[in-house]
Amino acid sequence: MIALTSVVILLPFVAAFAGMLLGPRLSEALRARPPRDQAEPPAEAQAEAPAEGPPAEGRRARWRAALAAERSPLRNGPALIACLPVAVAAVLSAIAAFAVWRTPGTRTGTLTLVETGTVPIEVGLRLDGLSAVVGLMVCLVALAVQVYSVAYLADDPRYSSYAAFISLFTSAMLLVVYAGDLLLLYVGWEVMGVCSYFLIGHHWEDRANSRAAVKAFLVTRLGDVGFLFGVFVLGAGARSFDIGEIAARAGTLPHATVTAAALLLLAGVAGKSAQFPLHTWLPDAMAGPTPISALIHAATMVAAGVYVVARVYGVFLAAPAALALLGAVAVVSMLGSALAALAQDDIKRVLAYSTISQLAVMAAGLAVGAWNGAIFHLLAHGAFKALLFLAAGCVIVTAGSNMLRHYGGLRTGMPITFWSMTIGLAALVGVPPVSGWFSKDSVIEAAQHAAAHGGEIASGVHIPAGVAWTVYAGLLLTAAVTAAYAMRLWLLTFFGEPRGGYEVREAPKLMSWTVAALAVPSAVLGFFGLGSAELRPHLGSAVVALLCAAVGAGAAFYIWNRDPAADPARVLGPARAVFARAFYVDELYAAAVVRPVRAVARQVVAVDRRGIDAAVVGAARGARRLAEPLRRPQNGNPQTYLTGLIAGIVLIAAGAVIFL
Repeated sequence: MIALTSVVILLPFVAAFAGMLLGPRLSEALRARPPRDQAEPPAEAQAEAPAEGPPAEGRRARWRAALAAERSPLRNGPALIACLPVAVAAVLSAIAAFAVWRTPGTRTGTLTLVETGTVPIEVGLRLDGLSAVVGLMVCLVALAVQVYSVAYLADDPRYSSYAAFISLFTSAMLLVVYAGDLLLLYVGWEVMGVCSYFLIGHHWEDRANSRAAVKAFLVTRLGDVGFLFGVFVLGAGARSFDIGEIAARAGTLPHATVTAAALLLLAGVAGKSAQFPLHTWLPDAMAGPTPISALIHAATMVAAGVYVVARVYGVFLAAPAALALLGAVAVVSMLGSALAALAQDDIKRVLAYSTISQLAVMAAGLAVGAWNGAIFHLLAHGAFKALLFLAAGCVIVTAGSNMLRHYGGLRTGMPITFWSMTIGLAALVGVPPVSGWFSKDSVIEAAQHAAAHGGEIASGVHIPAGVAWTVYAGLLLTAAVTAAYAMRLWLLTFFGEPRGGYEVREAPKLMSWTVAALAVPSAVLGFFGLGSAELRPHLGSAVVALLCAAVGAGAAFYIWNRDPAADPARVLGPARAVFARAFYVDELYAAAVVRPVRAVARQVVAVDRRGIDAAVVGAARGARRLAEPLRRPQNGNPQTYLTGLIAGIVLIAAGAVIFL
């Protein structure tokens, strides 16, 4: 099984380099060209797009390229290199997951042991129930994104490098999932950061996109500094970086050591999983192509932080203070991001803030001891969030805009996207019987139990009762707000009168069918948890959560129904601007961090120019001035040199005669 797992990691890694080196040449060898009978988009689709959308000619070219890719997928070299290895990896990961399900247990394997003189580094893999299901989820979502991108970016001149970076991104996440050593895990952790930089800034010619990529890279690196030191503290304390050894020895480590390590790890988790206060990069990351948003939000990067906490959960159980902090951060993140999503006009930013909120739900589950519930929600979220982002991409391609105010009435012309997105939004809200209802209920039930039992989350492990009650209340309030913004998005996109000058039509089949395929696990995944008593719905918590969701959704529908042409968010009044700017956290950072750093940088430049540079330049000028008198005799005139020589001989001779 370990050899099989190694192949799962290596396949997308090899595909990344093959795509970079061979993709364009393979396309040329296959003679990829649009078919002659390719259909033009309808006349209505050639109308001028809204201000935020691409020009009409650009939209026509995009449709032509998407249709060409759909009709002749085997002629696209980079697509073949990207899709086939990931498809094989998905099959192999499914085999590995099935083997673990049939015979539960942990399989480990070591490639090599690096002796460092102190704590050895083991380059090895670890396959158990957690890594098996998460690895399968990563492969399936990555495959969906690659297939979808064949049509979505068919006209992109840099598609080959784009697909290659997706493969590398997938391989890095799989390394995080299957790693048996924390330092090996950290390698995949950092490779994901580099890939996110290149993919978010894929359209680097737009300055805003490149800035978003830099912001994502720097903010996540800030958290990764703490994460790396946390790895070092754990390794030094346990005398091993092996995840199994650390889990076994966590309870015997000094309390100060394990608490410091857990708190440092949380810094990296906050950065990667976009939790307060390091969450600001994720909404801006929407500058990248929509399939990248689906990959980052559903299967890679942001899921890595929650996964790492679950992977070394024994460390956090030994440090209840870290779990309490995780719960407090989760409440701020889940409720604040849900309120921010309620006021966004960009459909992708609505889903981005939704991701921050749902990741906080997983973090809250871990904080109150719902390990199985948090992982179950991680898997369900991977399915329905990939579905939502890719469905949003279908809407964007049709409407030529990201803005909700340019949509309306799309359900009749886009039935596949409509029903698929309806399932995804129902899973997001937690409507029975779709997957999100099962996974959210297990988290809410655990929070309710912890609150009612004085903060007890496991045998002998407690967090402050106030934190437990705060988490429980935050989950219920978030359920109501989530239902409100999901209902707003659903109504503004698919109902009411059309608000754009385009024909409503279904996206190309490679895109719409991929979305429909993702709707299946989003709908039925919850039933796979019925075998566990912890993951079965609990009547009390389920009823309370559904009542909260009904209040939020009902309020949004009532406001919309009074004036279907207007945005329900208008009733927020002055608070809408605050929510739309996500409580001005970015502005706060700009005032408290960016401007002071720039001011200090300007002073450093001034001191460097007037002090250090001036001293260097002054020394050079002084040397030139001292050398000037010595340079004048060296004028290159032989007659002058001969005259000087004769004068010197005469002086020497005269001195000899006079003094001797």
